[in-house]
Amino acid sequence: MAKNSIETQKNPITYSKSGVNIDEGNRLVSDISDITESTSINGTNAKIGGFGGIFDLKKSGFKDPLLISSTDGVGTKLQLAIKTGLYFNIGIDLVAMCANDVLAQGAQPLFFMDYYATGKLDRKVAIEVIKGIAEGCKESGCALIGGETAEMPGHYQNNSFDLAGFCVGAVERNKLLQPNNVKEGDCVIAVSSSGVHSNGYSLVRKIIDTYSIDIFQKSDFDKTKSFSEIFMQPTILYTNAFLAANKDDRVKSVCHITGGGLIENPPRSFSRNLTLNFNMENYQMPSLFEWIKEKANISLYEMLKTFNCGIGLLIFVDKSDAKSVINDINNVGYDSFLIGSMEENKLNKHVVFDGWGF
Repeated sequence: MAKNSIETQKNPITYSKSGVNIDEGNRLVSDISDITESTSINGTNAKIGGFGGIFDLKKSGFKDPLLISSTDGVGTKLQLAIKTGLYFNIGIDLVAMCANDVLAQGAQPLFFMDYYATGKLDRKVAIEVIKGIAEGCKESGCALIGGETAEMPGHYQNNSFDLAGFCVGAVERNKLLQPNNVKEGDCVIAVSSSGVHSNGYSLVRKIIDTYSIDIFQKSDFDKTKSFSEIFMQPTILYTNAFLAANKDDRVKSVCHITGGGLIENPPRSFSRNLTLNFNMENYQMPSLFEWIKEKANISLYEMLKTFNCGIGLLIFVDKSDAKSVINDINNVGYDSFLIGSMEENKLNKHVVFDGWGF
C-alpha cells in the first residue's frame, strides 16, 4: 500500500478540515440573537435556533386573513456589495424586494426569513448583512424570525456568498387587492425610488467594466457622492407609504417596480381591458438613469423595460382620492406625485407614455 494512503487512514478527516466550521456558525447564532429580537412584533417568538420560526397569526389581530408570500434575492448587486463592503445596505435590499411585493396585494408584511450561503463563513460580514436585514424588517413592520446560514466550501469561492429571502404577510380576505379593482378613470400615483434598487445590476456592472469606472470616485452626475454610494443605495421599504395611502381603504391596486421596469410590471396590477397612460410631459428622469442610458447607448424603451427609472411603486386610486392620498404619503416621508390615469385599452397596449413618443 502506498505511504500516503496509510497516512490518510491514520489522519482523521473532520468536518472542519473539509472547510465547514460548525463552532463559528454557532457563535454567529449567538451573536445575532439580540439583532433578531429587536425586530419582534405581536405574534412572534423572539428566540431563534429552533428547527422552524414560529408566528402566532391570532396574536397579530387578523380576523379572516389570507396569507401572501414572496421570495427573492438581490441579484448581481451582491457583487458590488462584496466589492464595496456595504453589506448592511444589501441586507435592507433583501427585505425590500420581498416585503414590497407582499404589499402589492394589500398585505401587511408579518415575518421574514433569510438564507445566507458562503464558501467560508466570515462572521463579521454575516453579522453586518443580518443587521441590514433587521433594519429592513423594522422599516417594513415585520419580524425576522429565523433563517439559515450554510457554509459550502468548493461551491462558493473566496469571499463570495449568496442571499435569498422569504416574506409572509397577511390581509383580511375582503381587503385583498386584485387587478379587477382598477377602473377606467382611476388615477395612478408614483412613489419615487432611491435609485436603481435591486434590478438591472448586470447592465450596471457591464457599464462599470466597459468604461473601467472607479466606483469609489465621485460620480459624473452627482459630485457629492461616489458611484459606490449611489449604486449601493438600498431599496426603499414602502410599507408606511402604503399604510398612509390605504387609510379608509382608498387603494385599489399596487405595483412594485422590479425587473421588467415600467413596461412589464404595471399590467400585473390591472385588467387587460385597460391601459395605463403615463403622463411624462413634466416627468424628469433622475440623472442617474440618464447617465445609464447614455453610457449603455440604449433606447428609452429599453431603459423603461429594465429599470424603475425613478419610480419604485405605483398606487392606483379613485380620482376623487388622488390629492389626499398624495398628501398623506408625502406626510410620512416619501416623495409621491400623480403620474398617470387608467383608460380603455383601444390600441392593445397596456402601457403608453404620453410625452415620450410611445
